[in-house]
Amino acid sequence: MAAAKASQGATGIGGTKGLKGRSRISGSGRVGGSVRAVGRALHFPFTGTARGIRKATHAHGAGESGLGKLIELHAVNGAGDVMITVALASTVFFSVPTDEARGRVALYLAITMAPFTVLAPVIGPLLDRLPHGRRAAMAASMLARALLALIISGAVATGSLELYPAALGVLVASKAYGVVRSAVVPRLLPPRFSLVKANSRVTLGGLLATGVAAPVGAGLQAIGPRYPLYGAFVIFMAGMFLSFSLPGKVDSAKGEDIALLAADEGHLHGPHRQPVKRPGLRTVGIAVTHALGANAALRWLSGFLTFFLAFLLREHPLTGSSAAWSLGMVAVAAGVGNALGTAVGAWLRSRAPEIIIVTVLAAVLGAAITAAVFFGAFLVACLAAMAGFCQALAKLSLDALIQRDVPEQVRTSAFARSETMLQMAWVLGGAIGIVMPLNGTLGLCVAAGVIALGWVTTAKGLLTSARQGGTAKPRVA
Repeated sequence: MAAAKASQGATGIGGTKGLKGRSRISGSGRVGGSVRAVGRALHFPFTGTARGIRKATHAHGAGESGLGKLIELHAVNGAGDVMITVALASTVFFSVPTDEARGRVALYLAITMAPFTVLAPVIGPLLDRLPHGRRAAMAASMLARALLALIISGAVATGSLELYPAALGVLVASKAYGVVRSAVVPRLLPPRFSLVKANSRVTLGGLLATGVAAPVGAGLQAIGPRYPLYGAFVIFMAGMFLSFSLPGKVDSAKGEDIALLAADEGHLHGPHRQPVKRPGLRTVGIAVTHALGANAALRWLSGFLTFFLAFLLREHPLTGSSAAWSLGMVAVAAGVGNALGTAVGAWLRSRAPEIIIVTVLAAVLGAAITAAVFFGAFLVACLAAMAGFCQALAKLSLDALIQRDVPEQVRTSAFARSETMLQMAWVLGGAIGIVMPLNGTLGLCVAAGVIALGWVTTAKGLLTSARQGGTAKPRVA
């Protein structure tokens, strides 16, 4: 009997208490689980998006090699730049008389770009000798643009003349970042990754980030002209810290020599018959030098159209549109063309790059002549799109030639120096675009003439190289 009562107590009263306790625990567990579920639901748009981006950028070995981090850094770079562009699209740039604005921009371009243009050829070799040189240079570019964004935000509110030097300072920092990034890409190639494929992925990452950031910047602009610049400050500060997350090997120049951008020994100042103390000077081959000349013509066109159309469309907007809207339409057309060119270039990377360069140069020449003869809103937008498309396609073809014809030990140097030359061509085009009379037909005729000169001087050499099948090898001077 006692045992039975004890058993009943264990299964009765005690069991009831146990059930109540478990009920309270399970109730609180359900509440806690619901809270956690709501928290996960609220965080998912951010964490899920971040995981998706990381999965895409780190695919196919890019995560292990460090290329994925460079893709993310370039996306940050593009997002920050477009924030500043949106902020400047409707600032005091449009309130100052055109002639006065052109004079200021020309003066500040000379002041800010001249040192960069003169020093650019030695930046690459100098960074090779500095510890953490490339990561520090990229971080410095991000920090400079972050601080300049704050300066521009004050100038936008007060109408101060600080706007012009600060805006051009952003441009210089952006171009310097581009040169350093070009030296970094070859050092982060995953196994079985071509240079063209890596560059196309980095470029597409930047373009996608630009497309996402542009409407965000427009929304911030609607709140106030300062807010896109505050957004740019935050983005560039994040980019500064992200620069140091790149692998340490991007700073190493072990096993590399310096490339000289010459087609043959005849372009050198006499062959070096005696051993030299510095790393060997190497020629890069006739196909690379001609492709570089063709790309320089296209980059010149990009700089020319950037400044020439900025002032032309401000003074003579496209039919039925404001100046800011006209510039926006042309910029979007150029961006879409650039994205399409990058995608097509990655697909055509195994084809003859010489033929691609000759073809796209002829195509943009035809577009420039058509836009000059039948000057109008639609044709100007078409020219901007064609220029963006051809520039991207020609640049990826140049990358393919460098990877094919240039020895591995000097490939990084050749890549960085070619990018420096292209940036200098962009500066020259921009300078001419500023001083040109604001006549659409005349300006586009000049542009067509430069492209024609580039096509004539490079087409024969490129076609000859294509017929030889790229068998010509660079020689050591």
